[in-house]
Amino acid sequence: MDYLTVEEAIERPGVRLVLTAGVPGPWGEAAKYILDHKQVAYAPVYQEGGGENAALKAWTGQTSAPVLVVDDLPPVSHWLDLLMTAERIAPEPALLPAAATERAVALGLAALIAGVDGFGWNRRLQMFAPLMAMDEPPPAIVRMMGKYGWSREAHAAAGARLVAILAELDRVLAVQAAAGSDYFVGSSVGAVDLYWASFSAMLKPLPPEQNPMPDFLRTTYATIDDSLAAAFTPALEAHRDRVFARHITLPLDF
Repeated sequence: MDYLTVEEAIERPGVRLVLTAGVPGPWGEAAKYILDHKQVAYAPVYQEGGGENAALKAWTGQTSAPVLVVDDLPPVSHWLDLLMTAERIAPEPALLPAAATERAVALGLAALIAGVDGFGWNRRLQMFAPLMAMDEPPPAIVRMMGKYGWSREAHAAAGARLVAILAELDRVLAVQAAAGSDYFVGSSVGAVDLYWASFSAMLKPLPPEQNPMPDFLRTTYATIDDSLAAAFTPALEAHRDRVFARHITLPLDF
């Protein structure tokens, strides 16, 4: 993927998406899947994972990725703000249901996956635990974990939280399958499906020919304990595979 610098992106109109360069970060990948599904063209902008990213902070007010900037609209970095901005600038195909009840369900499930204390949040605590246990953790990791709620207590609670979230996602898929649907909400692909396709990589990435991620990160993502391996049910994996096969361009590019 060819990235603009922040300085180049500031001068460019249109849709710009700040991404962590060279790796499939789940929040960034989900943002890409959402925009791609809506056929919204965007210019990728470089962010260094764990870096100081001073120019990005000056532009957007923070140092993380993803960040979506559309023309002169304020930058958005929270997963929900990013999703709602995408729905605003490209209403069709919609990724959220119009009906209030189904919409609430979709947003709740998406929050379980992508939100604070959700699946990605807790899995990230697990993945960085070995580095945080070092006598002198790398400064970039300390900086990241300071933003993302690291503590020994939070790490200790993460496993049970992850298993509970996966159990709920599996339950929803079973209910939907009984109703004749392959998707989390309604009868067509939606935001929850794209979020799960992205975040499931934190348990079992797609093979290298489909997801050419760095080997060190693949190992980190795929190192899980028996409880998580059991919670990642065949139904959850099959759903992930269906969504990639039907709705997401492979191989991934980052």
